[in-house]
Amino acid sequence: MGSNKEETPPAAGGGGGAFAFISKGWREVRDSASADLRLMRARADSVRARADRELEHLLASASALAAGPAPPLLPPVATGAPIAEVEFVRKRIQPKIQELRRHYSSRALDARWPAGAAAGTSSLRIDLSGITAVRNAVVPEGEGGDRWRIARRKGDQDEEGTKEWEVVRMIQRGLKEFERRSLSSDMFAGFRDRGEFVEKFKLSMKSLNKDYQESKEVPPLHLTEIVAYLVRQSGPFLDQLGIRRDLCDKLVEMLCSKRNGRLMYHSLSQDRPLAENITDELDLRIARVLESTGYHTDEGSWNDPAKYKISDNRRHVAIVTTASLPWMTGTAINPLFRAAYLARSAKQKVTLVVPWLSKSDQELVYPNNITFSSPEEQETYIRNWLQERIGFEANFKISFYPGKFSKERRSIIPAGDTSQFISSKEADIAILEEPEHLNWYHHGKRWTDKFNHVIGVVHTNYLEYIKREKNGAIQSFLVKHINNWVTRAYCHKVLRLSAATQDLPRSVVCNVHGVNPKFLNVGEKIAADRECGQKVFSKGAYFLGKMVWAKGYIELIDLLSKHKNDLEGFMIDVYGNGEDSEAVQNAARKFDLSINFFKGKDHADDSLHGYKVFVNPSVSDVLCTATAEALAMGKFVVCADHPSNDFFKSFPNCLTYRTSEEFVARVKEAMTTEPQPLTPEQRYSLSWEAATERFMEYSELDKVLNRNGHPGRNGKINKERKIPLLPKLSDVVDGGLAFAHHCLTGNEFLRLATGAIPGTRDYDKQQCIDLNLLPPQVQHPVYGW
Repeated sequence: MGSNKEETPPAAGGGGGAFAFISKGWREVRDSASADLRLMRARADSVRARADRELEHLLASASALAAGPAPPLLPPVATGAPIAEVEFVRKRIQPKIQELRRHYSSRALDARWPAGAAAGTSSLRIDLSGITAVRNAVVPEGEGGDRWRIARRKGDQDEEGTKEWEVVRMIQRGLKEFERRSLSSDMFAGFRDRGEFVEKFKLSMKSLNKDYQESKEVPPLHLTEIVAYLVRQSGPFLDQLGIRRDLCDKLVEMLCSKRNGRLMYHSLSQDRPLAENITDELDLRIARVLESTGYHTDEGSWNDPAKYKISDNRRHVAIVTTASLPWMTGTAINPLFRAAYLARSAKQKVTLVVPWLSKSDQELVYPNNITFSSPEEQETYIRNWLQERIGFEANFKISFYPGKFSKERRSIIPAGDTSQFISSKEADIAILEEPEHLNWYHHGKRWTDKFNHVIGVVHTNYLEYIKREKNGAIQSFLVKHINNWVTRAYCHKVLRLSAATQDLPRSVVCNVHGVNPKFLNVGEKIAADRECGQKVFSKGAYFLGKMVWAKGYIELIDLLSKHKNDLEGFMIDVYGNGEDSEAVQNAARKFDLSINFFKGKDHADDSLHGYKVFVNPSVSDVLCTATAEALAMGKFVVCADHPSNDFFKSFPNCLTYRTSEEFVARVKEAMTTEPQPLTPEQRYSLSWEAATERFMEYSELDKVLNRNGHPGRNGKINKERKIPLLPKLSDVVDGGLAFAHHCLTGNEFLRLATGAIPGTRDYDKQQCIDLNLLPPQVQHPVYGW
């Protein structure tokens, strides 16, 4: 059936629109290509003009040299030497250079562009066929011909634009040979202007080559370089599969040593093994590619390797902790003193690695509204605080790693791979303060693979804290096995401050903490005042600690409320800040207890020196620093008979109790008697000098410092790896645990399910800005982007 309707033309957005879109795109491509060609022509004109200026300067220098008077009083044999050299310049080099200029300038630049250049399919090639005459004038016949041909062959294989500059290098080598022969010949003795001419010519060539080097872009990584880097980074994984480390090194050496039939890298030092040179060169090569993206860092391997060269035979110790001042907690204060006293020894260099928090987290953690806008500002605060308390110059480095504060756990969780913030050239000995805490969500290089010796120091009884939470029994069971897992996988030796902590693999119990020297000085002053008949204690009892229930406030309120009538007239002052401040004060008011609450203070504050009795009923501490400080000041300490207080039981002023009735008796005894002054031996056992000696002994660090692994001539730690005939079962198990942990912590869903802070597998953008770090996607690139 026919239709009377007329066919309508296609809509404007149909085929006509598509054709217009394609035409517009083609015009944009053509315009872009034309702009690129104009830019390339402009650059070529700039290089040619610079070359013309340098050649004119060179010829003017040669002419001035020829016209100048001969040096006076030359010996007869040397009289003809200047004239001979000037004639050599005038007759052989000058005509050839002029011929080169004519040949170079006679051709129009556009004539050297192929027909397809407009489409952007070819590159600029400069004809330098006339330079052969200059080569014959500079390089003697029969000596440089082979090298010249090799250079030309290399230029044919290299990138576009490289072979033209091989001639400049050949001229430089020829001038060096010419200069050497001139210096060794008696004919040129006493001729001063010869050296000036050679130097000017060399400077001219350098300036030309410098312009080229500055304009040259960093070439992308070759496939063999990427494979070599992946093999090197996969060393720990391949080690778990039974592939020996030396085989990986040989494979990397084979991949990096040659490419396209020529050496890929030049050795940094002839005294170093080839494998070490290749490793360093590969790091620098990858660093240059990263730098070409526009990012930089102060601590990475892409800096000058000489910056990290160890100038002496001292070892390096990195102390990594989970907190930092001004947060007045044990994991912030004790590692700081450990770093100062370890650095006091001439045997090792020390770096203290502490967390850096963003401004929002600082407001939650640091007291008295203290915040820092930069790591340098916080480092200044830390050093000033320490300098006020020790009597010597603490010569150690402070480094920062990104961290985030967890409100639920009330602690700082590392973000990213913490081990990367210790340079590989300084990765010798690591001390992990709270190793289980640092490695719960650690997704990075295995500490025992990067460091020669790894020591863990357990500060906190996490199981005791977790048991107080909801579903605490199940959580503590899981955390107990996770702590065993991570400490066995990442530590060679573990030190437990007291038996109150979890029994961990390869662990020993020893108090390796001391007290601030300022507290010992206060104790000596109080003892001296007492000998003079002065009244030194004008106040009664007090308690000082972070105001959270787990820090002993539950036990304190229970004891005081249960024996309220037995302790009639007993008043205690409490100093502290914390998340449970309001709840603790409400409970004290509910039971009508004689407790005065004050804001937290530094234990060394002068207002606290007059108290005679320090009451500490906490059973969650591992080793209470405040208890040690109170004993150092010559006070009574009333504390529970608990493994955390075993170290203090030998002090006569430490009064322990097991029952609530004994608590009442101990408090009355302390309030009605005077404490005994400390003996010199007791004061020394509380000091950081004694604590450092105990640490060196029980961690076996003194043995490690005295055995193999000293820096070699190249300033790099020589890690000797003994390969037994059969691997130990324990090593296989540890490696398997580390590999499984690495795989599990790489999954964001599993991290969140186990309580990790979202986004802590890598640090965020703000932390990159604060710490001047490469973004994670640039630091760990996936090639092809």
